[in-house]
Amino acid sequence: MTSSRWRALPILLVAAFVTTLDFFIANVALPAIRADLGAGESATQLVIAGYGLAYAAGVIIAGRLGDIHGARRVFLTGLALFTLASAACGAAQGPAFLVSARILQGCAAALMAPQVLTLMRALYQGADGAKAFGWYGTAVGLAGVGGQVIGGTLVATDLAGLGWRTCFLINVPIGVLALACAHRLLPGPLAGPGSPALESAGTRPRAPHEAGPKAAGRLADLSGCPARAAREPVRRRLDLVGAAMIATGLVAVVFPLAHGREAGWPAWSWACLAAALPLMAAFVARQRRLDDPLLDLGVFRNRGFVLGLAAVALLFGTSSGLSFLLALYLQDGRGLAPVASGAVFTAVNAGFFAASLVTRRGTGSRTGRRLPVAGALALTAGLLWNFQAAGGPPAALLPGLFTAGAGMGLVMSPLLSMTLSSVRQAHAGAAAGVLGTVQEVGGVLGVTVVGAVFFGGLDAAGWTDAARAGLAVLVVAALGASVLIWRLVETGAAVRDGERPHAPEERPLDGGPPVTAEAPEPACRQDERRESGADLVGASHR
Repeated sequence: MTSSRWRALPILLVAAFVTTLDFFIANVALPAIRADLGAGESATQLVIAGYGLAYAAGVIIAGRLGDIHGARRVFLTGLALFTLASAACGAAQGPAFLVSARILQGCAAALMAPQVLTLMRALYQGADGAKAFGWYGTAVGLAGVGGQVIGGTLVATDLAGLGWRTCFLINVPIGVLALACAHRLLPGPLAGPGSPALESAGTRPRAPHEAGPKAAGRLADLSGCPARAAREPVRRRLDLVGAAMIATGLVAVVFPLAHGREAGWPAWSWACLAAALPLMAAFVARQRRLDDPLLDLGVFRNRGFVLGLAAVALLFGTSSGLSFLLALYLQDGRGLAPVASGAVFTAVNAGFFAASLVTRRGTGSRTGRRLPVAGALALTAGLLWNFQAAGGPPAALLPGLFTAGAGMGLVMSPLLSMTLSSVRQAHAGAAAGVLGTVQEVGGVLGVTVVGAVFFGGLDAAGWTDAARAGLAVLVVAALGASVLIWRLVETGAAVRDGERPHAPEERPLDGGPPVTAEAPEPACRQDERRESGADLVGASHR
C-alpha cells in the first residue's frame, strides 16, 4: 500500500463524519432556529426530515452514478455541493430557504456516502482494508453519538454571534480544505480488473450474469464461451424511471414513519405506507427485466450481505433510538439543560472511542473476529444497566452508557466491513448504496418504534416507566443484532477456513437452484486456461 493512498484516507473519513454528523447536530439547534426564523412546527420538522429524506432517496441512485461515472468524480461533486449547501443553510433568512438548503445538503451527502465506501474498498485490501474500515467505523460512530454534544456546544458558545448557524457553517472550512486536498491526494482511476469502482469511463467489463439475461446471452453467443464474453465491454447508463420509482418509494416509507406519530397517524401516513409496497415491487420487477439495472439485485444473493444488512438496521436503530430517548428523558423528564444532557451522553462517546481502539488493534486475529459478537452483548448489557438505573440520579446512567458505547465501538467497524466485503467488487457501488439506505431507514425505524412505546408509557404512567419501556425495546433490538452478528461471523469464518457454508451463499433471483462453491458449471477453454462457474462464485469469497 503506497503512502499516497493512506494520505487519501483522512479525506474520506472527514466526508463520512460530516455527513453522519449532520443527521444529529441540527436537533439541538431546533429551538433556536424556531425563535430566530419564526419557523412553524411543520418547517421545523422538515429541517431534520428534509436532509434524511433526500439522503435515503438518493443514496442508491448515487451508488449507481459512481459505477457509471467513477467514484472519485462523483465524490468530488458531492463534496463541493455539500459545502455550498452548508453555507446556504448557515446564511438562511427564512424557514423555506433553510428547508430547501437542507434538502440539497441531503442530496449532496447521498452523492458522497456510497463513493466513500466504494473508494475505500478499492484502495485498501486485506489487512489494510480492515484497518481503514476500523477508522471509518470510528468516524461514523463518533459522529452519531457525538452529534448532541457538538451541536449543544456550538449553540451554547455562540461563536461570533452566529448561534445555531455555526452548526452548518462549520462544514464550510472543512469542506473547502477537504476539496483542496482531495484533488491532490485522492488517486485517480486505478487500472486493473480489481478496481472497477474507480473507473471513470462509461464502460467496464462485466460478467454475463451481471449484464442481465438478455445481454449475457448475446455476449455468450459472440464468443461461444462465457469466460471470454465476460471481457466484452457493456455500455452503462442510469435508469431514470427506476431512479424515480426507488426515490418515491423510499420517501413513501421514511416520511410517514418519521412524522406520522407526531401527527397522530393521520390517513395520509397510512396511504403513503400502503403506496410504498407496490412502488417497491414494481421497482424490483423492472430491475429484473433490464439488461443494465439501476440496482444490481445480485447483491442480495449473498447470505452474508443480507445478514449484515439486518444487523446494521438493528444497530443503527438502537443507536438512534437511544439518542432520541435520552434527549427526552434527561431534558424534559429530569430537567437538565441541553449542554448538561449532552455531557451525560459523553459517556457513550468515551466508551465508543476506547473500544474502537481495541477493535483496530485486534483486527485480523481469531479473537478479533469475535469482537463484534462481544460488542453486541456489551451493548445489550449497557442497555440493561440503564433499564435498572432509570429513575435514579442521572449519574447512575453513566456506567451503562459507557458500556453501551463500548459495545457500539466494538461492533461498528467490523460489521460494516464484513457486510461490504461479503459482495464482489463489481457490486461495490450497489452494495454501498443499499447499505446507506438501510442505515437511514434503520435509524428512522428505531426512533419511530421507541418513540411510540415511550410516549405510550408516558401517557399511561410516568417518565421512569416510559424510559424503561423504551429501553426494553432497545434491549430486544440489541439481542437480535447479537444473534445476526454471530451468524455473520460464523458464515465468514467458514468461508475463510475453506469450509462450505451451512446455507447457500448465493441463490439466483429467478427461482433457480442455489449456487455454491461446489456447484457444477460447464467449463470452457480459453487461452489454455479452464474457467468454470464455480470459479466465478468462489471469487466472491476470496
